[in-house]
Amino acid sequence: MLKEFKIFALRGNMLDLAVGVIVGGGFGKIVTSFVNDILMPPFGLVLGRVNFVDLYLVLSGSVPAGTPLSEAISIPGVVTWNYGSFINTVIDFTIIAFSVFLLIKAVNKMHQPPAEPTTRKCPYCTSDIPQLATRCPHCTSQLSV
Repeated sequence: MLKEFKIFALRGNMLDLAVGVIVGGGFGKIVTSFVNDILMPPFGLVLGRVNFVDLYLVLSGSVPAGTPLSEAISIPGVVTWNYGSFINTVIDFTIIAFSVFLLIKAVNKMHQPPAEPTTRKCPYCTSDIPQLATRCPHCTSQLSV
């Protein structure tokens, strides 16, 4: 069983997956930082100096108005609904998903075989003609298929 596991773990696909997970984790941290530190502050400024991380709704307990989320959740008996953090997470996911989509699209484009040509040159007048044409529509020469 140990030998089978070693063969499984050291296959190329497994190592590729491991590298992908590690790089993906790092990429996720970069995107999270981009959203939290670069993207959301200008949005918050435009929307009236709102810090999205501090957007929450008190479901149970009492919290003074304007209390940051980090302080509100430390008050005993307070239950909060942290929709600002959820907004940030949705934006993180959207950026990561779009980046992965672009990456997959680029990889698929590299792996596609070139399309079969649908036209060819007439040997007499060098016009483009359909691949299966038996007569050139431009110079009316008889062609072999």
